[in-house]
Amino acid sequence: MELQFEQIYTNMLPAIESKMTEFHLYGYTTVTEVDIWTYCVQKKWRNKDVSSMRTYEIANDILQLLPAAFMTFIQIEAQRSSDWFSDLNSDELQNLLKKEKPRTNKL
Repeated sequence: MELQFEQIYTNMLPAIESKMTEFHLYGYTTVTEVDIWTYCVQKKWRNKDVSSMRTYEIANDILQLLPAAFMTFIQIEAQRSSDWFSDLNSDELQNLLKKEKPRTNKL
């Protein structure tokens, strides 16, 4: 299966490069061919058998990709994969998770 994806990727490289160039013109200069391909595989075609799709369908999906949809996907994936507490050591993490006693207001 992996070999088929590599062959399809190689065949679709002109369309992917064209879309990447378009993104760069819009100011998204860090987008790569692999980023676009990953979006298509993980988001656009997640419930499809790509090996059974026709070439024009794959190329059409790539060329119709909108920057807004792509950036939303990238932001959601970044939030899913980030480790929010990676900068904390174990003592700091325990301190955050420690249950405090409720304060009483004495006047």
